[in-house]
Amino acid sequence: MFRNYSIRDYDFRLVILVALLSVIGIVAIGSADEALQEKQLLGVIAGFAMMIFISLISYNFIIKFNWVIYGVNILLLGSVLITDAGSSSNNAQRWLQIGGLRFQPSELAKILLILFFAQFIMKYRNKLNTFRIIGLCVLLVAVPWALIFKQPDLSTSIMVIIIFAFIMFAGGINWRIIAAVFAVTVPTLIILMTIATQPDNDLLSDYQKRRILAFRNPEQYVMDEAYQQNNSVIAIGSGQLNGKGYKNNEFTSVKNGNFISEDETDFIFSVIGEEFGFKGCLFVIVLIVLISVECVGIARRAKDTAGCIIAASVGGLIMMQSFINIGVTLFILPNTGLPLPFVSYGLTSLWSLYIGIGVVLNVRLQGKKGNPAEREEF
Repeated sequence: MFRNYSIRDYDFRLVILVALLSVIGIVAIGSADEALQEKQLLGVIAGFAMMIFISLISYNFIIKFNWVIYGVNILLLGSVLITDAGSSSNNAQRWLQIGGLRFQPSELAKILLILFFAQFIMKYRNKLNTFRIIGLCVLLVAVPWALIFKQPDLSTSIMVIIIFAFIMFAGGINWRIIAAVFAVTVPTLIILMTIATQPDNDLLSDYQKRRILAFRNPEQYVMDEAYQQNNSVIAIGSGQLNGKGYKNNEFTSVKNGNFISEDETDFIFSVIGEEFGFKGCLFVIVLIVLISVECVGIARRAKDTAGCIIAASVGGLIMMQSFINIGVTLFILPNTGLPLPFVSYGLTSLWSLYIGIGVVLNVRLQGKKGNPAEREEF
């Protein structure tokens, strides 16, 4: 479980990058809703401690319990759909209420799926490109995906598919299979989305249809579904190069006028853009890119396939979720409801990501010291 590690192998660069991004989140949340700042600060401190502790536990020990991890994941996601346990919010039932504890299992599910498949694929790595193993992987990811989609949570279910793609790629699936899948799925998804947004189709919920239609025809939904995103673009643009200043009291501030709801979560990037300008936005984006690149670098030096999958998939999760969140605030993507990693308010998302980074740090501690191409199978 615990091993003798060398302090020289600890990735302090990744720790510092995550800490900087978390601090930016605390600062931005303090401006969006000052009442939540202290809770986020305590969440960051607790999550940081959790990350350091997990980084000292061998990831090979953790993933030995991959079927337990999978079972817990299914149990938590299934419990959300039970009326007595699930808690509804914003047209969806995504929260699990157990006594005074309220959390979102779909956020944790992203990390748990990575840990499960890391062990599963490593076990069958020599047969990964066979129809049987690929089919089994698809079936295993389909169950949690369906439970998340049923909530309904279209954005997280899309993220699960993206994470699964990273997992399979890092696991060593043949690129020809990837090309074939893309050739079939991309046009299929376009057709399905076109059909799903028709008035007489119930594949998507009404609010999900409206969000997609608002993206396609924003002028028709300028006062409802497109309202937040339009104001988000105005807020970011109004920050110009240097921003209006932290907690400014300008009457022209979109944030101060409460023209953006949930600016502490889904639209926290709008707050950063308005108050810190292009420079602040660029700094956040650079941090996110550096964290993702650092994870990929750790994946290349992982001692085995499982470590490679964990590091690459966590890095991919952070990069793609950030891209989607920022894309929504800039109105280049439909409104999704995905948080900005380490920045948005929300302890479930924050702690889940800290757990993921903690495991990645352990992959680095056990990584190969020589040529990354010489990775050995565990």
